[in-house]
Amino acid sequence: VERAGLMTTVQDLGRPGLMRLGVTPGGALDRRALVLGNRLLGNDPGAAALECAIAGPTLRFGADTLVVVAGADFGPRLDGADVSPWSPFIARAGTVLSFARPARPGTGLRCFVCLEGGVAVEPVMGSRSTDLFGRFGGLEGRPLRAGDRLPLGPVHAGGEREAALRRRLVARPPAPVGAGPLRVVFGPHEGRFGADALAAFLSGRYVVDARSDRMGLRLVGPPMPPEPGPEMISEGIAAGAVQIPPDGQPILLTPARQTIGGYPRIATIVGADLDRLGQ
Repeated sequence: VERAGLMTTVQDLGRPGLMRLGVTPGGALDRRALVLGNRLLGNDPGAAALECAIAGPTLRFGADTLVVVAGADFGPRLDGADVSPWSPFIARAGTVLSFARPARPGTGLRCFVCLEGGVAVEPVMGSRSTDLFGRFGGLEGRPLRAGDRLPLGPVHAGGEREAALRRRLVARPPAPVGAGPLRVVFGPHEGRFGADALAAFLSGRYVVDARSDRMGLRLVGPPMPPEPGPEMISEGIAAGAVQIPPDGQPILLTPARQTIGGYPRIATIVGADLDRLGQ
């Protein structure tokens, strides 16, 4: 790693089934991009890759490596020459992958550098994903930094590599953000909100705040405070939950959320839209 980018972490499909132990599922926040990038390479669909947020890293390859850059388009370049996202290419030993631009508004926040054999850091609780809150997984439980060296899994046999270089998506690459609203179902606590709050939630204009992170997107817009009432007992939180703290400003929780919480949740984003939420 020559330059780390703004927030580059090792991610796979996460750690499902461990919330009873206080371990969030986490993993890639655009699972579709990760899986498609790995399939183009001929990797296992859940192989660990690099999730790059807002601005990409600069990476020098120590050996010939098959690569796909998926997700949002940050303008990938190999030794200064443009390479196409969503298309496998060979990065020869000594070449440098960089990115020409940061994320552009409305085109997605995260790209994924998928690598032949996957990133082969040691698994923790069945996953190589970086848990930034728990500080484990990935590379020492932290974002990448300059000087890091990443181990990769086994390279493909010659015929498999040649087949991967010919592989393409059968349809246009998915738009990271897409069109239309994020779809929700009300609940589990919509009864704690009045009619004005519900109307504001569905029709108000909200902006993603700079305090957002991998756990959740903080929004700023018309407040929707819950009605006065008894405090809630903390309980488990689903991915996509829309949590409303006392200031009435929503927090949209990702798969990397905390496992329990005590703020009321006005609605939950449907699972099919969680990749768009991550972007």
